[in-house]
Amino acid sequence: MANSSNGDHQTTTKPPPTPSPLRFSKFFQSNMRILVTGGAGFIGSHLVDRLMENEKNEVIVADNYFTGSKDNLRKWIGHPRFELIRHDVTEPLLVEVDQIYHLACPASPIFYKYNPVKTIKTNVIGTLNMLGLAKRVGARILLTSTSEVYGDPLVHPQPETYWGNVNPIGVRSCYDEGKRVAETLMFDYHRQHGIEIRIARIFNTYGPRMNIDDGRVVSNFIAQAIRDEPLTVQAPGTQTRSFCFVSDMVDGLIRLMEGENTGPINIGNPGEFTMIELAETVKELINPKVEIKMVENTPDDPRQRKPDITKAKELLGWEPKIKLRDGLPLMEDDFRQRLAVPKN
Repeated sequence: MANSSNGDHQTTTKPPPTPSPLRFSKFFQSNMRILVTGGAGFIGSHLVDRLMENEKNEVIVADNYFTGSKDNLRKWIGHPRFELIRHDVTEPLLVEVDQIYHLACPASPIFYKYNPVKTIKTNVIGTLNMLGLAKRVGARILLTSTSEVYGDPLVHPQPETYWGNVNPIGVRSCYDEGKRVAETLMFDYHRQHGIEIRIARIFNTYGPRMNIDDGRVVSNFIAQAIRDEPLTVQAPGTQTRSFCFVSDMVDGLIRLMEGENTGPINIGNPGEFTMIELAETVKELINPKVEIKMVENTPDDPRQRKPDITKAKELLGWEPKIKLRDGLPLMEDDFRQRLAVPKN
């Protein structure tokens, strides 16, 4: 039985189609074959690192490099258990796999607003294609949804039972409404076809390999501090975010995939910081000389963001370990290397 956190629909999953007889031969080392869409991206590449550490896993990455980079995966290219495919998930993909981590989608406002139609296609058609693949080969599929499904929340912190407060026609809607539809599709395939699904609602994540000009607040502040530029805080500066270090995030995703709960489950760090507090922390840790400057805010920017992670603790035994003050210096080292700005 698959447990759903919504509680009102218990469904028995159908047995998957039998894979190649090779899997059951006496001489075959039975490996888990895992597809990671968006695996060349920031979170995706860290997930690939963790999956590749297990010698029983074969990992296939599909990425179109819109926001991802081959550089993030360079240590695995050429490895016998690793395969990298340049592929856009809005086109069908024919592979034989046991698990699908579906991460493909630009997650930064700069990227998803650049091509909103492509973003919503990735969320809707891309998710349909991956669910079609899961149905054909009997794979379990995990969708990385987002805290953006809660919109500008009227409930704080946000539990999974909260339905959200989303503008369906705003400049960010391609992303948050796209992810909401992706979640709908996941549950419809689960109920109609017995697909094994897992849904993670990811909150703000930071760490090495983030795009330097990502447009998200942690990467902005660190890059600005390293370049001796003012830290630009969007007015009023009292809006809050919760920041989860990427290794904690990957741990949560793997626990959700391996566990028995469909989700949705919030994965994020409940430590809440205002944008001013974050700017002051970055200034103190990285460059005490920089000034902090207020700039105009972007439309539909949520005022508060904080996960209620009760479910993750109870059902997955997961909670974040790395504090913001410990994670920021790790990200600084990575950014300095890529910007070629050594520490004084």
